[in-house]
Amino acid sequence: MDGDPAVEHQLDSFSLTFPLPYRVAFIVILAVWGWGINLHFLYLRRIDVPALIRYPGRSNSSQLSHHHSTYRLASFLSLTSGASILIFWLVTRRDPVRVIDYDWIPMTNLAVLAFLFALPLRRLSVSHTGRSRLLWTLRRVSVGGLAEPKDGKFGDILLADVLTSYSKILADLFVCVCMFLFDGRDGSATARPDRGCGGAVIVPLIMALPSAIRLRQCLIEYVRVRRAPYREATGWGGQHLANAAKYATAFPVITLGAMLRGQKDGSPGLFRAWVAACLLNSLYSFYWDVAKDWDLTLFSKDRDAPDQPFGLRRTLLVHKPGVYYAVIVMDLMLRCTWMIKLSARMDRFSDFESSIFLIQFLEVFRRWVWIFFRVETEWIRNSAMGLGLDDLVLLGDLQGNKYQDED
Repeated sequence: MDGDPAVEHQLDSFSLTFPLPYRVAFIVILAVWGWGINLHFLYLRRIDVPALIRYPGRSNSSQLSHHHSTYRLASFLSLTSGASILIFWLVTRRDPVRVIDYDWIPMTNLAVLAFLFALPLRRLSVSHTGRSRLLWTLRRVSVGGLAEPKDGKFGDILLADVLTSYSKILADLFVCVCMFLFDGRDGSATARPDRGCGGAVIVPLIMALPSAIRLRQCLIEYVRVRRAPYREATGWGGQHLANAAKYATAFPVITLGAMLRGQKDGSPGLFRAWVAACLLNSLYSFYWDVAKDWDLTLFSKDRDAPDQPFGLRRTLLVHKPGVYYAVIVMDLMLRCTWMIKLSARMDRFSDFESSIFLIQFLEVFRRWVWIFFRVETEWIRNSAMGLGLDDLVLLGDLQGNKYQDED
């Protein structure tokens, strides 16, 4: 069921104007714009993000800054998708039959976006080095790999964490392709989204993959700590196991949710188990965001320390304390959007395509805000250690693990 009236058995009203392939493209392009804003704002705060992720600096002042290069890529992608959706609207004119028949237009747009990310575009100066680095990192991260500190470990972790927020978008991308290629003679990527396309298992597996990637990265970090010399200075790696457990809490949520969707009349016991799994995952993740990713003292005994704002920390580079408090509240609220299913009045809206898109957008927005404070924290940790970047490379995991059992 969708929030707007169904205009055809295969199509809901929201998808009539904004079909699923365009929604996927919109969120992906939004990520590029968001990363550019992250880079730009943190640059203004004198936080060198490229140095933290071991990305090559600009060799001369004539080169575009990293954030301007990212803006150029985002603009290029936006123009491409904007032209595509305008053509789609002109051709279909919100006619349900035409919308379904012309699904090749938005799917072509997705293919073009993929090629723009993958193909060299040096002549157009569209962030060739950045795109190459992204694809190279994605290949390593996609199998749960983790670079050494000198090769950009923090960048790997940052990207893998972003992917956890894009798990539903990745699943919707698969749904688009599945409906377009394999959903029978009448299948269409612009029809009402069939999230059971390909069977009851594939979509939940895709949603679980980013959490599995981060879990494996945490275990890699744990093994590195155990094998490192001078373990008395770095600890035994327990925080990495606790971090891995946090990502493991996503699996019951996904599994129980898939089981509930597969039942016409949901079992009350199964629903209660799903609620308990969601609550554990949300609160555990919220605690980790605040206490570990951002190094805030809200949950520690030092929250009342006189040399810092209550529950925060001494050094605040992003903004004034009020912003930190607002972000903490926002993070908790957006971690718990699943709670709308607990309200009899709101539950019926949660399966609307417009509502699903809104929740996906809010999660991406939450992750975008999270990046500011996560990068700030990494910068402060490195500064507190009194080391330059070359020193940090030499130090590697030995002392770094004392500070950064990440995410």
